[in-house]
Amino acid sequence: MNPILTRSATVEDLDTLLQFEQGIVTAERPFDPTLKAGEIHYYDLKALILSLDSEVVVAVAGEEIVGSGYAQIRPGKDYNAHEYFAYLGFMYVKPEFRGRGVNGLVLDALTSWIRSQGISEIRLEVYAENETAKRAYEKAGFTPNLLEMRINLEEIDR
Repeated sequence: MNPILTRSATVEDLDTLLQFEQGIVTAERPFDPTLKAGEIHYYDLKALILSLDSEVVVAVAGEEIVGSGYAQIRPGKDYNAHEYFAYLGFMYVKPEFRGRGVNGLVLDALTSWIRSQGISEIRLEVYAENETAKRAYEKAGFTPNLLEMRINLEEIDR
């Protein structure tokens, strides 16, 4: 069994990362009725890989990419105590590698990069009903901050 290591993603990783993105979409569809049908893309992965304001990390077992995530430096709001924060996204682990600490390794690598950028505030979004993801992030030290709520008037007019 190969040890799982992390490294910065490269443009050569895009085919695998695009598959991971669709894995994320598939996992999140049950939590979000507003997602349109078919293939959709949340991220411009190539731009994230090439940007100086972001870091895309992959977890690898041997030559196989088994997990991913990104951090992007974003400006805070005028009313925030922090001028900038890091936003995390694209957190994915191949199903056969779940439960082996891969997400934690990716988070550790991203956190190291965030610290190297002089940023201390980290934010992410997770669906309120996604208990597995919430537990994973809480285990890493994240706490709930704001709950977004929605209504679809077409659904209540029936």
